[in-house]
Amino acid sequence: MLKAYMAPGIPEHERLLVRQLKRGQPRAFEQLVRLHQDRIYGLCLRMMGNQQEAEDLTQEVFLTIFKHIDRFRGESSLSTWIYRITRNHCLNRLKFLRRRAQHRRQQLDGIYQADASGQRRHRPVAGEVPRPDTLAEGRQLQTIVEEKMGELSDDHRELVILRDIELLSYEQIQAITGLPAGTVKSRLHRARLELARLLAPYLEEESDRS
Repeated sequence: MLKAYMAPGIPEHERLLVRQLKRGQPRAFEQLVRLHQDRIYGLCLRMMGNQQEAEDLTQEVFLTIFKHIDRFRGESSLSTWIYRITRNHCLNRLKFLRRRAQHRRQQLDGIYQADASGQRRHRPVAGEVPRPDTLAEGRQLQTIVEEKMGELSDDHRELVILRDIELLSYEQIQAITGLPAGTVKSRLHRARLELARLLAPYLEEESDRS
């Protein structure tokens, strides 16, 4: 019987785990969860910015792995393949949430237009957002960074997470995203510049206080 091909450099313990997973061994799946659940959850949380969404997506990712482990061809490491699945789940969920939010906005617009007075009775959202100076008070810089990362585009945010937080190599990021090396580097550069711009007021404030 021919063994399934796996890329050179994949450690033997990972090869063994993959073989056990493909045989449907329950303990292998339990081991997979122990090894990867924290990183999967962390990636989902940073991409989604919501704990409940991250928990739900983490479960969906493991369900996908369980159902489709036979599709793992060993062309990359198992962790890279799992990152790719996690990324796709997050991006699909973000698209769904945006479509739903747009639909709700359209419904609200219809309600406002149907108001006989012609005046909106709700305060504008912008009026509910605190000023940057009050927002920064009492918050740790890490919290502000996470908040501002949520303002990046999905494409930019995922690269900052994969490279600067998860500390993945450019080769791993290419395998996960399917992007050419040049695109990864140029897009990451723009993402870092944008994040620096968003953080500039808070960093200046921290500097003034120190």
